[in-house]
Amino acid sequence: MLRSFRGHTWESWEWDSDSKSPDAHLSLCRQAVYFHISPLLDSQGTAGVRGTKGFTHGEHYWEIEFLEPLFGSSVMVGVGTQNALLHAGDQKFVNLIGIDSESWGLSYKGFIWHNGRSRKYTEPFYERNTVIGVLLDLSAGTLTFFRNGVNLGVAFTGLEQVGKALYPLVSSTAPETELQLGVRTQRISSLQEQCIHIITQSLSHYRQAHELPLPTPLICQIHTRVHL
Repeated sequence: MLRSFRGHTWESWEWDSDSKSPDAHLSLCRQAVYFHISPLLDSQGTAGVRGTKGFTHGEHYWEIEFLEPLFGSSVMVGVGTQNALLHAGDQKFVNLIGIDSESWGLSYKGFIWHNGRSRKYTEPFYERNTVIGVLLDLSAGTLTFFRNGVNLGVAFTGLEQVGKALYPLVSSTAPETELQLGVRTQRISSLQEQCIHIITQSLSHYRQAHELPLPTPLICQIHTRVHL
């Protein structure tokens, strides 16, 4: 379900095969993730996976489609830093995204979580093919969720003060959970950020930033973006 936002352009990040729980398995295109699929074992805990791209500026939107009916202790979408937990084994069935200060998440049961605390945010969603949209606005510092194209309202504020890149996350405790990554778009909010984005896209290595004939503060920003 494509949600359009003015000034957004397409992004092409995917799920990171190097930043996931051993109980999370990716499709060949790394746009679908399958949790707890062993035919010999039930779920042994909570598994998560992180997106390949972290965000520090601008506005970013993506959609997650739940390919099967939802059940179990927790299935979540959200964002987190590089330090966010991606695995909890030993029969630990937890709300992984938002379990501590490094992540912010929405459970299919309708609660949002951060720093180990939760509050009711929306009605539960159990249906197959439900699409949850995630809008991360780092200019305003807000995280907003959508359900099948309907804006559910701002879930979190103050994210512009985190001081670290924020990555897309999903997690599940339930066997054979299947989540499909859908549309991914972004809007860079200023001319400077647009220029930084274009430059970083053209650099093959962060060390090249120091060779550019640009002011030092700008080079530092480019270095940070390339190094994410």
